[in-house]
Amino acid sequence: MSEQQSVAIVGAGLIGCAWATIFARAGWQVRLTDPHAPTLAAAPARVKGELAALARHGLASDIEAAAARVTVAKDVAEAVAGVAFVQENGPEKVEDKRAIFTELDRLAPPDAILASSTSAIVASRFTEELPGRARCLVGHPVNPPHLIPLVELCGAPWTAPETIARAREVYRGIGQVPVTIKREINGFVLNRLQGALLAEAFRLVGDGYVSAEDLDHTVKNGLGLRWSFLGPFETIELNAPGGIADYCARYTGFYKELAASAAGPDVYQSPNADRVIAAWPHEAAPRRLDARTQWRNERLAALAAHKRQAAGEP
Repeated sequence: MSEQQSVAIVGAGLIGCAWATIFARAGWQVRLTDPHAPTLAAAPARVKGELAALARHGLASDIEAAAARVTVAKDVAEAVAGVAFVQENGPEKVEDKRAIFTELDRLAPPDAILASSTSAIVASRFTEELPGRARCLVGHPVNPPHLIPLVELCGAPWTAPETIARAREVYRGIGQVPVTIKREINGFVLNRLQGALLAEAFRLVGDGYVSAEDLDHTVKNGLGLRWSFLGPFETIELNAPGGIADYCARYTGFYKELAASAAGPDVYQSPNADRVIAAWPHEAAPRRLDARTQWRNERLAALAAHKRQAAGEP
């Protein structure tokens, strides 16, 4: 992307700073804004720190130049002036999204794409009354976005097809992996898949079939190893001599039984949730969680570098 292209990052918390890191690394001019002054003041340093962490794994270069492309705007009007793209990262509340997008639609250039990072609210709930609703969509990232490249694109029924196409081009151009959700569905796709596994995990631990730590080992030392480079359909294609059709003929009888007795919403409530919490042996102390977050990010960066090398990317 040309260095003349600019993006407004509205909301400069963890997700907003990650987006700023991604766009700045890709050569975009980035304008950050946030109504919380201390958060906004801290954002440029946080972005530079993330760029440095990426550089340690060969995932970013010329940190100083990239960091210099990130500036702070005093308000939304200043942030969106002349931009080609807006990435909103506000609170996960419909009323807040509606208010923010009303302002964005009024102030941003008429040809700028307006994307929300929301993980759970479909775009039709906060864009219906907007004059520019055809240019609005959800661009849902995975946390942390600068280390996990997937972004789910989901428009409202009135989102223009060219908006989706342009958004895909932008996200692909900054190094993300866009996927298109063809029509609105609560939770989009990633969270629905994650939710299915999480509900069963809560049931298996809560009902005493396995310890919480061994459940995690089952994923990170079992399923997760395949899933880091194969999707579920690719996985089953390789697990039967005749591919997916053969797998369905051989094994889906068992999965039908499992689907008929899927875990319900009660797994997240007492007493089951209490049993799961009690089964987790680690204290939720801020210092420990911060340290583990840093460890996670380093491991994700190393994995991203490995996958890039394996794919033959520069």
